[in-house]
Amino acid sequence: MATKKNINIKLKIWRQKNAKDKGKIVDYKLDNVSTDSSFLEMLDQLNEQLINERQEPIAFDHDCREGICGMCSLYINGRAHGPDTGTTTCQLHMRKFNDGDTIYIEPFRSKAFPVVKDLVVDRSSFDRIQQAGGFVSVNTSGNTIDANATPVPKDDADKAFMAAACIGCGACVATCKNGSAMLFVGAKVSQYALLPQGKVEATQRVLNMVRQMDEEGFGNCTNTGACEIECPKGISLENIARMNREYLKASLK
Repeated sequence: MATKKNINIKLKIWRQKNAKDKGKIVDYKLDNVSTDSSFLEMLDQLNEQLINERQEPIAFDHDCREGICGMCSLYINGRAHGPDTGTTTCQLHMRKFNDGDTIYIEPFRSKAFPVVKDLVVDRSSFDRIQQAGGFVSVNTSGNTIDANATPVPKDDADKAFMAAACIGCGACVATCKNGSAMLFVGAKVSQYALLPQGKVEATQRVLNMVRQMDEEGFGNCTNTGACEIECPKGISLENIARMNREYLKASLK
């Protein structure tokens, strides 16, 4: 087990007042950072220092800090969520860095993810895609059927569960040279397409979600696979292929 220690680091952080501001990289120095602290705790420490120096703290997104919500998304040293794989920014720890390191921190960059301030981006485009078709019919007549009463093949259930693990962080978009959201949309389409409960809206779901994705300004798939590599939940490229099949079937009806 690594011994706890403190390190001194240099930070180059993107600062931007609002969506209209040009923005720039600003240098900071932070000493006595515990290697046991998380990356977000390090940013908390920096903000404390800035507040004490009567400077404006750095705006960054966070919520659960448990790797579930995806809010903490940051571009760290040229990688979505930083140097570790299968890890969100909030789960990244400072033991991954060395004393004297220079760390570049930027927001996720995409036309569909406009910067709100500093490291915070607006990812409501994902919400609108989900609202366009990411739901199933629910019988509320009083004669509802228990979902567990509907037989689902084990293989389909497993694949649906793995697709549903997507937390909508946007790492796939940030790491794609085309700013494609196809891994996200593919996962959201797949989690319903694989289950009998999702068959009712299957045709309109994929057509509506893909149309909304295009309207939001996301690019097309590059087939390079960077999205799967940087996804903190390991969402498979198979979901993009499944979405394409669903889209083709829906278009022919």
